[in-house]
Amino acid sequence: MSDFAELLIVNARVLSPGTTRSGLSTIAVSGGKIRGVEADEGPASWRGPDTRIVDAAGASVTPGFSENHMHLFSGAAELDHLQLKGVSGLDELTAAVRQYAKGRDEQKILFAQGADYTLLGETDRLTRHDLDKISPDQGLILFAPDHHTAWANTRALELSGLLEGKQLRPGNEIVMGADGLATGELREMEAFSPVQAAGGFGRYRLGLSTGGEPDPRPTAAEWRTDMDVMRLGLDYCARHGITTIQNMDGNLYQLELLAAIEEEDGALPCRVMIPFHFKNFMSVDMLEKASEMAARYDSDFLRSGVVKVFFDGVLDSWTAVMVEPYADRPDYCGEGLFTAEQFREVAVEADRRGLQIAVHAIGDGAVKAVLDGYAAAREANGVRDSRHRIEHIEVVHGSDIPRFAELGVVASMQPPHPPGCMGVPLEPTVSRIGRGRWPLSYAWRTLKDAGAHICFASDWPVSPISPIHGMHAAITRTRWQESDPDQSFSLPEALEAYTVEGAYVEFREATKGQIKPGFLADITILSHDLEAIDPTDLTSVRPVMTICGGRITFSEK
Repeated sequence: MSDFAELLIVNARVLSPGTTRSGLSTIAVSGGKIRGVEADEGPASWRGPDTRIVDAAGASVTPGFSENHMHLFSGAAELDHLQLKGVSGLDELTAAVRQYAKGRDEQKILFAQGADYTLLGETDRLTRHDLDKISPDQGLILFAPDHHTAWANTRALELSGLLEGKQLRPGNEIVMGADGLATGELREMEAFSPVQAAGGFGRYRLGLSTGGEPDPRPTAAEWRTDMDVMRLGLDYCARHGITTIQNMDGNLYQLELLAAIEEEDGALPCRVMIPFHFKNFMSVDMLEKASEMAARYDSDFLRSGVVKVFFDGVLDSWTAVMVEPYADRPDYCGEGLFTAEQFREVAVEADRRGLQIAVHAIGDGAVKAVLDGYAAAREANGVRDSRHRIEHIEVVHGSDIPRFAELGVVASMQPPHPPGCMGVPLEPTVSRIGRGRWPLSYAWRTLKDAGAHICFASDWPVSPISPIHGMHAAITRTRWQESDPDQSFSLPEALEAYTVEGAYVEFREATKGQIKPGFLADITILSHDLEAIDPTDLTSVRPVMTICGGRITFSEK
């Protein structure tokens, strides 16, 4: 191999966790790794006739961002859906839907994303009758930003066989009206998955809805379409400076698509982890499939080895599991998708197999049950460096805070999610939680100070994907009341949560997540010097180049 570097990034203001540098530096890249980082221009021996020179122009150069909780396949497919962020009131909704519907007469069901729970105000919730006024003959379904509640019109309910209701497993609900028919509100995946399937969107949601494989097997044309959708998602991530994707839904089909793209294109633009999604209707012997996926896919760019579980739902639809009742439903604590006993059995078996576990747990009751399951796995299988995860942790009980560090559990949290951050309305969430629980809601700082590892993410397409906007949300977060603890992060802490902590939760902190010699050349070049601008202006910053494994995967130029 030539002594010359393949790529030199000059005039770089290196901003990397664990590294203190002043002035400008040059970063040398060869063979997919960082060869060296030196002050000024670096040694002359780095520069050869074929070396590509990239001028960072004094802006921050960071490790490539690790998006530690997202939904790649469905998120990519949703880019073509009607986006309703900011839409308020029936008139605005009507105008948006009818404009979107033009030229889409052939679609059985129109899909819209980002409908706020308070779209009709803080007390009124959408019904099928509201949506029938907008689209009486064509199916229409609107999804809340959290993707845990949807509202369908009568035609969509008829097409999916839900108008007269359907028996569902615990934690899912088709809200029924006094007339004995569905109101149109569908809570959790089992309730709205039939509408997605009827509208031709089911394949993109299989990793979430069933964890199973397409049946029948997609045709050659459908396979090519799905590869293109996956490519769209990968490129969208690269444009936002992302070099690692930790997907949080999965099946074998997604792995096969990504492997085909890697073979056809020569490389993937991002490193991707796809888990096995364990659902509450599965038996623990299904974890053999998770082990098979882990053994088959374990490269630097494409891997499995994680079991994803949904323990509960979300606060806004009362489907999160709480220790004490909801503040606005004093007789109700929520119903889990798993019982504590069911989850304990899954955790013990997955841990015995050496698999990592990642569990969606939003309410403090769900978090407690998941920690209990991880403790049971330790007791049954012995202590190991498992780095099991809990996703979201929107409310945590005070007694459980030290257990994260004690059990070695990683807190995977989302800066765009707290009400008041990134335009998320305060209601109905803060009233649903209740003032007494506010101090331990979205408690990033509290958990970090107690010794927990914290990794950040967007949960895209639930929230905007940009890690920079996520850092802005983490740094500028304000209290709901003065007596609440300050949960905000500093710039170095927020960057760490999107880089080296992402590497840590993947067991790869020795090879990625930092800009230092010998590490993988996953690098993001930004438009500004992050340390030189006011934190409130962070949203003006954008990636201008993304490099993954030494290969430029996005460039503005």
